[in-house]
Amino acid sequence: MPIFERRTTVPGSERRAPRNAQPIGPVQPEEEVSVTVILRRKGAEPVMPQPGKHHTRLTRQVFQDLHGADPADMLMLEQFARKYQLTVKGSSMAKRRVMLSGTASAMATAFSTSFVCYHSEITGRDFRARTGMLSIPMELEPFVIAVLGLDTRPVAKPHFRRRGRIQPRAAQPGAFTSPQVAALYNFPAGVTGKGQTIAIIELGGGYNTSDLATYFSNLGIAQPKVTSVSVDGGQNSPGQDADAEVLLDIEVAGAIAYEANIVVYFAPNTDQGFVDAITDAVHDTTNMPSIISISWGAPEDSWTGQSQTAMNAALQDAAALGVTVAVACGDNGSSDGQGDGKLHTDFPACSPYALACGGTKLAGSGNTISSETVWNEIANNEGATGGGVSTVFALPSYQSAAGVPAQPQTGFAGRGTPDVAGNADPSTGYQILVNGQNEIVGGTSAVAPLWAALTALLNEKLGSAAGFLNPKLYPLNENGFHDITSGNNDDGGLGYYSAGPGWDPCTGLGSPDGTALLSALTAGASASTSSGG
Repeated sequence: MPIFERRTTVPGSERRAPRNAQPIGPVQPEEEVSVTVILRRKGAEPVMPQPGKHHTRLTRQVFQDLHGADPADMLMLEQFARKYQLTVKGSSMAKRRVMLSGTASAMATAFSTSFVCYHSEITGRDFRARTGMLSIPMELEPFVIAVLGLDTRPVAKPHFRRRGRIQPRAAQPGAFTSPQVAALYNFPAGVTGKGQTIAIIELGGGYNTSDLATYFSNLGIAQPKVTSVSVDGGQNSPGQDADAEVLLDIEVAGAIAYEANIVVYFAPNTDQGFVDAITDAVHDTTNMPSIISISWGAPEDSWTGQSQTAMNAALQDAAALGVTVAVACGDNGSSDGQGDGKLHTDFPACSPYALACGGTKLAGSGNTISSETVWNEIANNEGATGGGVSTVFALPSYQSAAGVPAQPQTGFAGRGTPDVAGNADPSTGYQILVNGQNEIVGGTSAVAPLWAALTALLNEKLGSAAGFLNPKLYPLNENGFHDITSGNNDDGGLGYYSAGPGWDPCTGLGSPDGTALLSALTAGASASTSSGG
């Protein structure tokens, strides 16, 4: 029997005191605390798709058998919980997680930490925080990857930018409906996303069904089926600023892929909530999403190492299971809004398993684009697309020939973002309906659901899920894209980054030509299948 006496620290668990928040007192010892413990895979890492090679997508059952948690590890963790008066609320081999609950006092003893209650000066809300490293018994060290939920500080921001409210049905110079953007990008005709499920991750806000009914009716489009799923107690809670994010995501995706099912996963804005929401969507055997859209994130160096590891593993699960994950790159230029004189990329967009979505400024009408440049309205205080080179994640193999530069300030050969782009400038933004008000909203938050909708159309046309798109897109040599060669996302006079021919750290491979992309993917699938590679 394990004795759980000798202890060791959890790598990547260090926390500093929260910024922009004031301590207001200790957490009550009897306060209930719920945590998510992420475990290692019992087998080898799943094989990822490679450019030009046929890849067999794993079923969820096979994935669990090969790459789920080891039952012996889960049993050991349950014994640990009993010793420290913690309750096992739930566990999943496929998700490699165990959910524990207990008093703050018991949790503090179990993980060798202490709690302080803080008040956020930004959100006006209170939250629980800890500082320093966590520790666990030596017996758990080989298989515990992350312990999330002890600290409930907000971790991410929605990446949308409002242009303003408008009069109903009024002509708005430069602004578009989602179907108009789809037409400019030549999305495949005759498909509606039927048979596909788009998962949308939200860390706040909500939607009213009356807004959706009015919005789709005004467009003359059938209203898609929209349902919500609660994660870690998160709820569809309209009446917040984040409502604009929720409605933007649903209305952009739903107006293009209107026969797809849309499932919105609401979770608290914590590292635990974010990771659990992605994990639940990836492994959802009821709704079976083929695409996930994420419009929330934060600078990659603002996350703890264990949070990044856990979320990156969840995104790797998605890639192995053939689920496309489109993620917004951020709206604050090459610094990601940090103002410290350094270049930053946004996470989770910079995960090598995410389809990172950057932003452009689009002009055109009908089926004709008259101009498209990098979105950068910093001079007008209206944001700029994120993008750059990661200092955490190494250059993935699918980008080896893309010309991704080393990170200019560190020399690290990192993952380049974005992969793709689309209309994001609020001056050429999307007409949506939020809490009964017509608004024009932009931001890379709009690009993630735009690409999610396009993927739903591609999946329907291809007859199977496109899955992890990145290894399939880079060998196309910009075939299927509008190459954006003008503009930059420099937001602080650092001189980085600029657009140019081919991939660049502002707009990636470019914005989509949907029909050409479908043809290229179809040809690529035929070639890899016939080669038997």
